[in-house]
Amino acid sequence: MFIVAITGGIASGKSTVSRVFQRNGIPVVDADEIAREICILKNVFIIVVMPGKRCWHKIRKEFGDAVLLPTREINRAALGRTVFENKELRGRLNMITHPVIHRTIFFHVIKHLLSGKQWIVLDLPLLFETGILMDLIYKIVCVTCDPETQLQRLIARNELSEEDAHLRVNSQMPLEKKCEKSHFVIDNSGSVEDTEEAALKICNMLTESKQHWRNRLTFLGFVFAILFFIYYLNKIFSFLPEINIVARWK
Repeated sequence: MFIVAITGGIASGKSTVSRVFQRNGIPVVDADEIAREICILKNVFIIVVMPGKRCWHKIRKEFGDAVLLPTREINRAALGRTVFENKELRGRLNMITHPVIHRTIFFHVIKHLLSGKQWIVLDLPLLFETGILMDLIYKIVCVTCDPETQLQRLIARNELSEEDAHLRVNSQMPLEKKCEKSHFVIDNSGSVEDTEEAALKICNMLTESKQHWRNRLTFLGFVFAILFFIYYLNKIFSFLPEINIVARWK
């Protein structure tokens, strides 16, 4: 199995591209979705910020009751305004939530590896910012669009003021830098049909790749090397008592 990451800026169109991969049978692990619902057991989901849970207590301790709704759930809008206006507070929130999110992403990767999938997609908006699983990712797809389109989409989708939208866009690495670090770039400034067509071409190209066989052979070689090492050590240690017996008789 190999891993392909989809990244980009907020409201750049990553979900549109991810859906193309999903429709073609490729499993997609969505970091934003995991941030809302963390799977800790099969068919058991716990909201990361559910009242009374560890993350909830840490967020409340760090940011106070001002970020809570009357139901005691986290007010995502209020928390968002707080952290996007302050880089230091944003870093503190990331320190609370990211370890849980990253562990869950790794769990999903292992699950798909054991199921024998040819390849999977990780939808990681902050791929370059966090560096998660960078050494294990085979190819990176960056979804971009022109700044004005990105801003207007974000304002419409999240019902933000223009000032708040700018804060959220500026909190991430500039899109041009992400494009430079990626293997594929999809421009989502135009129609949805054009974006889906570009995503489908990449999907077909990756499906034809033999990288998953190379990865499997490398993994098997690693396993055999470990087994041989264990077998060799076992032979050495099983021979040592015989040497000691001979030495005593002499």
